[in-house]
Amino acid sequence: MTKNVVFDSYSLIAHFKNEKGADFISDLLTEVALGEKSGYLCVVNLGKIYYMLHRKTGLKNAEKALYIIQQMPFAIVNADYDLTYRAAQLKAQFKISFADAYAAALTTKTKGTLITGDSEFRALLKVKDFKVHFI
Repeated sequence: MTKNVVFDSYSLIAHFKNEKGADFISDLLTEVALGEKSGYLCVVNLGKIYYMLHRKTGLKNAEKALYIIQQMPFAIVNADYDLTYRAAQLKAQFKISFADAYAAALTTKTKGTLITGDSEFRALLKVKDFKVHFI
């Protein structure tokens, strides 16, 4: 795994719902907090986390998660022109959601490792600079 790690919605939702991989995510967040790794989350994936938690667990839990994420020790990266362009290229080439394309684009931009449990990302394993760790 690289020093840079990118969290997608799947990994952080698993963390909040204490699902498979939650302990691994907690340990990784500790490494980021200690400066052993650098962590990133695309703002588009933040939106996906919010709406998915809102739908599945209610407004109160979604708001709480949003607050907690803002306190987490990683950078929340805006969807600027270059990141959006790269995400659109990936979306055009692969059968993935647009939010997942943003996570993949951020992963290649940071030369990091995407942390996920979403099997959709298997389609991208041959993409240059794309690395993934499945929880």
